Amino acid sequence: MPDSLEVSDPELVLATSGESFHWAKRFLGKKMGYDAARLYSFCRVLDDMADGDIPNGHEHLKDIQATLNNGGWDGHPFLNQFSNMVDEYQLPVEVIGSLVEGLMDDQADEVLIKDEEDLIQYAYKVAGTVGLLMCCVLNTSNPRAKPHAVDLGIGMQLTNIARDVVVDAKMGRRYLPGSWVNNMTPEEILAAAENPEGEDAALISSAVRRLLSLAEEYYASGRVGLSYLPARAHFAIGVAAKVYRQIGIQLLRSKHMWWGEKQVTSKASKAFCTLRASFGMFRRFPHPRSSHNTNLHTFLKPYQNQGGTWG
Repeated sequence: MPDSLEVSDPELVLATSGESFHWAKRFLGKKMGYDAARLYSFCRVLDDMADGDIPNGHEHLKDIQATLNNGGWDGHPFLNQFSNMVDEYQLPVEVIGSLVEGLMDDQADEVLIKDEEDLIQYAYKVAGTVGLLMCCVLNTSNPRAKPHAVDLGIGMQLTNIARDVVVDAKMGRRYLPGSWVNNMTPEEILAAAENPEGEDAALISSAVRRLLSLAEEYYASGRVGLSYLPARAHFAIGVAAKVYRQIGIQLLRSKHMWWGEKQVTSKASKAFCTLRASFGMFRRFPHPRSSHNTNLHTFLKPYQNQGGTWG
């Protein structure tokens, strides 16, 4: 992870912090691949600020949030590094502001997701926003791509939450909705992980399965939107989605589920996911496309004018 605000090699950041996307980037081509890596590195450094992996990261994030809330971009050395990317792709500043807002939410004394509405809004802020920004970098001008890009980001974030239940609990965070787990505290989750045969562990396991089932709905919508992207981007993002979704599949198959070792995808799994993604290219042939399932955005109405209407 970067330990400063200077991002000299975005592709290195992607290689060390985003294995799924690094695998998929090779299919984008040189220019688009580099710019996608640069956007990823931008989001990654913001996340590292939020997690305290960068000196004075929290203070930097507050300054960045204040700058964005004032409608500006320049004025912070980290933002200045990416000003040309913002100009080239007309990245919507309000979407980036929501991303920062989501990361700032993680700085609360208690991070306890209340219910499904709270969960989906959080997932939009930290991941659905990235889907919208990636639409710009991947050169899709079709507005119908946007709601599906949001959904793909949300699906990936839900997978991430399912994988990191214990990791997050150790940081004092519970992203599983309290309404699903009897409002267990992070400390209680950690205790349940030590007793996987207990009732609390069974309740968490049920919530993780419910979370991954919800993720499937968002992945399905995300796949529908891939055909609005240029062909190379369609294939590359399809690969990334398959690889990330595979983490959830492995979780469900694992004997240790959420309390065991962190799930990662092997090179063989990545290769298999790449092969499967190739079949998704048939979506590019003319055929009636499903309209977006607006029920997936029931909880996102406050955000649906960001970066152009996409609800």
